[in-house]
Amino acid sequence: MNKYELVYILKTATDDETKEKVANKIKEIIETNGNIESIDVWGNKKLAYEIQKLTDGYYVLVKFNAGADIPKELDRNLKIMDQVIRHLIVNVDNN
Repeated sequence: MNKYELVYILKTATDDETKEKVANKIKEIIETNGNIESIDVWGNKKLAYEIQKLTDGYYVLVKFNAGADIPKELDRNLKIMDQVIRHLIVNVDNN
């Protein structure tokens, strides 16, 4: 299993119920073949540059261990979620 970090940014206008649905979907995907180390909600932050005419975003960091197929599945799902502005999955090297 590899160690990964996922940061995703939601639209700030997203209601709490939808935020919970997105988080649960991510947990569900990761836990099919891995485990979550931590979820760190950064909350609303200013974006470095305007994205889709938005200047703020709701940031969440997820650290997890999983097989190589899980990041691909996460990427596919996050791309089709309307509330997700951006996401980034990074393989964390243990060196």
